[in-house]
Amino acid sequence: MNQAEPSSREQAQVLSVNVGQVREIEWLGQKWQTAIWKDPVPGPIAVRGVNLDGDDQADRSVHGGTDKAVYAYAREDAVWWEEQLGHAVPSGAFGENLTLEGVDVTQAVVGEHWAIGSTVLSVTQPRIPCFKLGARMSDPSFPTAFAAAGRPGAYLSIVQEGEIRPGDEVQLIERPDHGVTVGEIADIYHHHGQAERLLLAAGLPESWRSWADKMIRARSLRG
Repeated sequence: MNQAEPSSREQAQVLSVNVGQVREIEWLGQKWQTAIWKDPVPGPIAVRGVNLDGDDQADRSVHGGTDKAVYAYAREDAVWWEEQLGHAVPSGAFGENLTLEGVDVTQAVVGEHWAIGSTVLSVTQPRIPCFKLGARMSDPSFPTAFAAAGRPGAYLSIVQEGEIRPGDEVQLIERPDHGVTVGEIADIYHHHGQAERLLLAAGLPESWRSWADKMIRARSLRG
């Protein structure tokens, strides 16, 4: 594992820390529980266990938990969406806990470590959109557009508990050599690409390794 150069992210910072509680919504003719609505808070916010203080998830089988404790999205990607959508996209609109500036989140390598405030977080996987993102954006087709855009954001696990606040620098302190990024994983998932690549990524959650094994076996059976 390589030690990253401190200068690689001199301008990288947290623009906002966003949290939200579970609420009931009506969407597509049904009632759902969700915590995808996240609002900026001033901080400092404690990051511990599998969450940020004041934050929650409605269903931790698919959101939250150890491998999805924190979700990060780049402000630069949100600006791109503003151009596509024709309206402002506020911090937290994608359900992200950390809105970052100066961080190419799509190119984050699985297993790389970020020091933010007094925490250390590890990149684990991309966000695969579900229908609740469509509800947040008031557009049932938005999850499909989000997947096609190739700007998935990154889920993070908590390596070292601590506190984060807006304005904290994001320091890349470790980066594995395998080179498998969250953007590449999302692309492989959506387009059924070279699943073997995923198995190179040490630190990839077991659910993803199982998915890759399944895809490889299915392809071998097809000949």
